[in-house]
Formats: sequence, C-alpha cells, structure tokens
Amino acid sequence: MSAMSGMSSLDWNAIYLTCFAVGMVLSVLAFAGGFLHLHIGHFRFGGGHAPAGHMSPFNGFTVVAFLCWFGGTGYLLHDANILTSSLVLLFSALSGLAGASLIFWFLAKVLLPRERLLESADTDIVGVIGRLSASIPAHGVGEILYSQNGARRSASVRADGGEAIARGHEVVVMRYTRGVGYVKRWDEFEHGLMGHGKADSVAGDDVDEVDETT
Repeated sequence: MSAMSGMSSLDWNAIYLTCFAVGMVLSVLAFAGGFLHLHIGHFRFGGGHAPAGHMSPFNGFTVVAFLCWFGGTGYLLHDANILTSSLVLLFSALSGLAGASLIFWFLAKVLLPRERLLESADTDIVGVIGRLSASIPAHGVGEILYSQNGARRSASVRADGGEAIARGHEVVVMRYTRGVGYVKRWDEFEHGLMGHGKADSVAGDDVDEVDETT
C-alpha cells in the first residue's frame, strides 16, 4: 500500500514529459552532430563501425528511442486517466522497449550491413584529377574540386613547380603533404607522359637497329 501511495504521489506527467523531451533533444543534437556519432562525456551516441553481429543493443540509438517512446506513451496514457499508475508505467516501459528494439533491428539489418571502414587508399588524393575552383597564385595556395568515393570533395593545393595556375584548369595531384596537395596542370602532365612514351619508343627502335647490325 505504501508503494502504491508513493507512486500516486509522484508527478508522472512531469516524469514522462521529461523523458520524452530529453529523448527528443538528444535525437536532434545527435543527428546535428552527424548521424548520431556524438560524444557526451564518456557516452557515445552511435553504433560506430562495428559489424552488425557485434553491435550492442544498448547504444545511443536505442537509448534515445526508449526515452522518446517511454515518455510519449506514458504521458498519453497517464493524461487519459484510464489506467492505474502501475499499468501506465508497465505499458510505457513495454512501448520503450518495443521502440528501442525496432531501431536496433533497423540498424543491424538495414544500415550497418551497408557500412564499411574506409581504408587509407579510399581517401588518398595522390593521382586524383580535379579542377581548380580557386586560382593558385605563384608560390601560393588555391583550391581543387574532385570526386572520390561518389562524393564531391575539395582540398587546398599548391603548384608543384611554384608557378601560378588559373582557376578552371584541370590538374592532377602529384603529392600530398601536411594537408596540402601539390598539383600539375593535366595537359602538361599528359604531354610529359606522351613525350616519355615517344622517347621510349625511339630508344627501343635504336636497340632493334643495333641488334640487326650485329
């Protein structure tokens, strides 16, 4: 009896509304932080990049879902005043577990199987061909736009020879050091490759001629 009287003396509407509000605020903050990859203290929102089979059911996604469903269901049922406080608490907890389970199933079966860890080669821009979106002044820094892994990216670049390169030119990244790429104009780079190819061809012809004379 004392437990029941203690439960009835609590302001359950405020408790349920607080849980719902906290869940909603954390959801907004987490999504704003980049698909629930948010850190608050030692608590991480997001399943990380762990394989679906190794993902813990207790994570930021499921906690936020539990709070939202628990608080929303509890407030609606308690406000309707058709059930006792104990039953409302029970149904609210079941609703929260159902919402968290649904989110976990969606993550494990739909989202996480499509994720993969990026290797260093996936983000390496050496050899990438792009176009200057900002001119490179002599011995200065410009900007390149390029496509990588299906996404449009940009990077700060310098001319590999220190010369100025106008905006709009197609360039190739020769090396990448300390967050800055060093580029050459693609037409010059391509011309150099063709020149080397011709030189190798001439050298090969000379060798063949020497072999024939001997």
